[in-house]
Amino acid sequence: MKRIETREDYIQSLKALHHVVYYNGRRVDDVTEHPALRPHIEAAALTYELALRPEHEELMTATSHLTGRKINRFTHIHQSIDDLIKKVQMLRLIAHETGSCFQRCVGFDALNATYMTAYDTDRKYKTDYFERIKRYLIHVQDSNVMVVGGMTDPKGDRSLPPSKQSDPDLFTHVVERRPDGIVIQGAKAHMTGGVNSHEILIMPTQSMGEADRDYALCCAFPLNTPGVVLIFGRQTNEERKLEEGIDLGNPFGAVGGEALIIFDHVFVP
Repeated sequence: MKRIETREDYIQSLKALHHVVYYNGRRVDDVTEHPALRPHIEAAALTYELALRPEHEELMTATSHLTGRKINRFTHIHQSIDDLIKKVQMLRLIAHETGSCFQRCVGFDALNATYMTAYDTDRKYKTDYFERIKRYLIHVQDSNVMVVGGMTDPKGDRSLPPSKQSDPDLFTHVVERRPDGIVIQGAKAHMTGGVNSHEILIMPTQSMGEADRDYALCCAFPLNTPGVVLIFGRQTNEERKLEEGIDLGNPFGAVGGEALIIFDHVFVP
């Protein structure tokens, strides 16, 4: 994918994604033109626009510890206390500009959490997950894609672990292992900014035991991957966006635009 730099780059990249999105029972042909989705897109677009303003460069950008290249801070892995302070200052800056949710926070945290966990896992079990996440991270940094962090499963009976649910798809899990990858089934719920993200980074929703090994899943893939379906969540105030003559006040919308993201036999290489 061509690197996303500007607000317009971001919007055009969503047009080109052609992912499967449903709203109010109907397929959305172009998410960038739908009045219920556009405010959330505008809010996220500001995370790209502000990074190009010289007065905000220090907060909105960072230097990749992997490549040495300048990157959007939303794709950065924290290296110091100063990075953590700048993260908070950056989030405050964008919140002041939008008065709304700008939807890149969970993906940002997911990249950092996965990076650290993969490192610890490799040290303990002599696996190669850390090298995989580093390669993925360089892709995210160089392309500047928006990643939605996928954690919350539909669940079902919350007193039972994933492997004991009456419906195995209530937690996202592996249904097939192939030499070149895995096939997954399930869903992630309440995914803020899902419809206007490019990729999803899936993480387990809770601690897993040995019986839940198929559910102890962490992987990433584009949202236009075959078998992925996004259902835009109903909001209490969303219908106002569709009414003519209504003054919305805040053009960025009041909420983050959640989605249920379904995985119907999705292949992950």
